Amino acid sequence: MSDLRSDVLIIGGGHNGLVCATYLAKAGLSVRVLERRGVVGGAAVTEEFHPGFRNSTASYTVSLLHPKVIRDLDLHGHGLRIVERELGNFLPLPDGRYLKAGEGRTQAEVAKFSARDAERLPAYGEHLDRVAGLLREMALQTPPNAVEGGFLKAVPELLKAAGLGRRVAGMGLEAQRDLLDLFTDSAGAYLERWFESEPIQALFGFDGVVGNYASPYSAGSAYVLLHHVFGEVNGKQGVWGHAIGGMGSITQAMALAAKSVGVDVRLNQAVDEVLVEAGRAVGVRTSTGEVLRALCVVSNLNPKLLFNRLLPAAELGADFAERMRAYRCGSGTFRMNVALSELPDFSCLPGRERAEHHTAGIIIAPSLRYMEQAFFDARTRGWSQQPIVEMLIPSTLDDSLAPEGAHVASLFCQHVAPELPDGRRWEDHRDEVARLMIDTVNAAAPNFKASVLGFRALSPWDLEQEFGLIGGDIFHGALSLNQLFSARPVLGHGDYRAPIKGLYLCGSGSHPGGGVSGLPGHNAAREVLRDRGRGW
Repeated sequence: MSDLRSDVLIIGGGHNGLVCATYLAKAGLSVRVLERRGVVGGAAVTEEFHPGFRNSTASYTVSLLHPKVIRDLDLHGHGLRIVERELGNFLPLPDGRYLKAGEGRTQAEVAKFSARDAERLPAYGEHLDRVAGLLREMALQTPPNAVEGGFLKAVPELLKAAGLGRRVAGMGLEAQRDLLDLFTDSAGAYLERWFESEPIQALFGFDGVVGNYASPYSAGSAYVLLHHVFGEVNGKQGVWGHAIGGMGSITQAMALAAKSVGVDVRLNQAVDEVLVEAGRAVGVRTSTGEVLRALCVVSNLNPKLLFNRLLPAAELGADFAERMRAYRCGSGTFRMNVALSELPDFSCLPGRERAEHHTAGIIIAPSLRYMEQAFFDARTRGWSQQPIVEMLIPSTLDDSLAPEGAHVASLFCQHVAPELPDGRRWEDHRDEVARLMIDTVNAAAPNFKASVLGFRALSPWDLEQEFGLIGGDIFHGALSLNQLFSARPVLGHGDYRAPIKGLYLCGSGSHPGGGVSGLPGHNAAREVLRDRGRGW
């Protein structure tokens, strides 16, 4: 049993852990990262899933990765290259029509379905952009924290809140109304106020259910829609792209950045316990019994995993412990990678030769009502009988992922129950559901099933076992109003500081939430440095 010491121990070598580590090391602290798996990256990794075929295993597309993080860590200098899709989205419809969406294209496409909707589209974008602009600013800030202990402790938080209040007040009343709607309303209700045609509602509504185990008519789902539109790629806001080499190329570049400033990254190092002495986190014990000590500990884990499994309940307040047990996880996600002998040939837009729609996010979900029924099915039966599928074919943009002439497809599928009803186990039904997802794509592209050479499927249970995503939750916790901003993961600890001194949160279970942004790691590092008396 060793007793190695460092200034900071970071549990989890996912992207936020690596970002946090790099900022801390750049400020002069000695930092050690402990990763349970044999590769860094957490859910943002690229792995071979069929002989000769590689793809992003869990996280699968780029937009939220923040330009400040890219710049500060010099990720491009460490080999990262991101390319845009040639077309943003493609929505094949069962009646033989289709909708394409992309820069300078969407309005004309929408006009095929509704002249009224096409006319309203620019105003919709302006309303959304005003609120997204505020979110972009908020994402880089530490939220005002609810505190106890008297006026002096409250003053800094009151000043933060006052600054945010001034920013919101400066938006004007109309934008404030949009802000309220987007934080509280359902995606379905919000979109139906703007648009009359089902395809355009479905195109935008899909963003309201991604990673959100809920109906698009559930209150608060409009925020999830908004969460997915405040990103950018190569300086273009609201655009989605692909990292050459898959999502693992992002975290490999981050690992190189971390190592270049002296971060010690240790693989195959599972942490069994956070050590607490006299009310302060002082280190960890690994699964091999090794004890590692540090001045502070930073967790990149799902908060539910950290507080319910790695810390004794006696070290947490009773109310906090109960709220962590009730912390809501489970994004209704079933993830697949598929090796293909040829490109899909869509009934609505025939052709097996590479075309722009093959580079798009291909959404198989023709209406909001379809999405709602998918959720109802999953709640009652365990999985949707007609699931929502977004398919990406990254090999159309990146020939490093598949043999020449072949392709890889990412299927992001919803809805499935995080835990199956009636005591059933995901291990027993994974392949059955995988075949359903393939059949769903095949209904839109009838050559798809026959072109499948092999696949890897990850149920919610697999995502939890492999990546620590509790309930398969890709966001480390639902993006609901009571788990956002100052209340993420729980009110009173929205400032990246846990209820135990010297313990911090840097993962997606802290503000601003999920997605490969790097911002929780960025913001948490700032608070650690503030407490250590170091400059940012």
